[in-house]
Amino acid sequence: MRYDSITGAIGNTPLVRIDPAVHGLRHIDLYAKLELLNPFGSVKDRAAWHMARPQLAAAMAADSQVVELSSGNTAKALAVIAGMHGLSFKSVTNRMRVPEIKDLLLLLGAEIEELPGQSECLDPTATDDPLTAFHRTLAASGSAYLHTDQYFNARNTEAHITGTGPEIVKDLDGKAPDWFIACVGTAGSSTGVARVLREHDPEVRVVGLVAAKSDFIPGIRTLDEVHEVGLFDPDTYDTIESVSADEAIDGLLTLNRRCGIMAGPTGGAAYVGAVRHLRAYDEKIRAENPGGEQPSEPGGGRRTAVFIVCDRVESYLSYVRQRRPELLGRPRRKHSAADVSDAEVLAAPSLTVPDARAWIDREGPLVVDLRSPYAYAALHIDGSVNIVDELFEELVHGGLPFSRSRPVLLACPVGEQSARYAALLTHMGHPDIRSLEGGIIAWRDAGAPLVRD
Repeated sequence: MRYDSITGAIGNTPLVRIDPAVHGLRHIDLYAKLELLNPFGSVKDRAAWHMARPQLAAAMAADSQVVELSSGNTAKALAVIAGMHGLSFKSVTNRMRVPEIKDLLLLLGAEIEELPGQSECLDPTATDDPLTAFHRTLAASGSAYLHTDQYFNARNTEAHITGTGPEIVKDLDGKAPDWFIACVGTAGSSTGVARVLREHDPEVRVVGLVAAKSDFIPGIRTLDEVHEVGLFDPDTYDTIESVSADEAIDGLLTLNRRCGIMAGPTGGAAYVGAVRHLRAYDEKIRAENPGGEQPSEPGGGRRTAVFIVCDRVESYLSYVRQRRPELLGRPRRKHSAADVSDAEVLAAPSLTVPDARAWIDREGPLVVDLRSPYAYAALHIDGSVNIVDELFEELVHGGLPFSRSRPVLLACPVGEQSARYAALLTHMGHPDIRSLEGGIIAWRDAGAPLVRD
């Protein structure tokens, strides 16, 4: 194939069948939509190009700057597209969580502005949040910027209505799969593809995958975060299930090593979530057809399922190194929050906002804010200290970071990461460490006092 521009190579990505010997599903053909093979490396290439393209001529005439609230693949694709058209690009974010992405953006000539948002995601209801205020300024009519606005731009979804969804149907010989499994970030790809598939077959079951509470998987929201995304519609999904960071890494290892698919953590999460969800249905089919083993070849009345491999593993080696250092030849570190079970997190000592305020007045605990320095600078509990969660984890690896004689209150954006650390430090022997239930967001919403640097 020959193109006049690299943007012509966006889309038409392969749909690859996963070997049943790998996933173990006897009655379901599982296919991976390889969006990592888009020219800039991810599924976001489609949305970035579809959102930016109609505005590029006017932006070039006015020498506008392309701006997006993104710290990941959308920013990367837009940085390339902007550069191709002689425009500059600015990535605005609360926090760059993946060093390789930040370095690549800088290499592409992007400007990065980390604003002091109060939480990790854009929350349009937080009127006093600097990140939200910046978003509203960009979205206002007459803005001097080319703002693609991935969280609310319908063209994000349209990119998959006109491209990804029809491609899946075409490659399945004009049929929709029985299941579509998608990780939920901005919700553009899952919403757009689901709409197309259900037009072909209303019985298609759509599974949305989110990151487990207090976990971070690049490109995937937690269940709490996803409700802040303007394109998210819960009616799109028949069910929403969570995947842990450790499961995402297990999935990428399977795809990398067994399938030759160089998927990153999001693709790994999609694979694990798909197999886990489908296994129950596979066993049901098997029970209904005792002794009726079906052939492993595709077709022949077998069910089908599709998941999306969003991007490539090379950009996430530091992510893997931090969580599974033994995979890269390093010893596994002691005292890791990743080793704390969900049951231990649920049992971790925590305080509601009123109880926390009373405890602070009565006991004078050390209040530790685990958010980014930008979020802390915007608003924080008076007298608290800021230890960003990555640094806090490094401290914990070396043992208890606080004296056992002083009580400690941990706070994070929504109370999830702090609960995990409270469980870990309790297990390590701290006698009086607690988590702020609901985090700084709950503190703010309760009208409790916050101060600004």
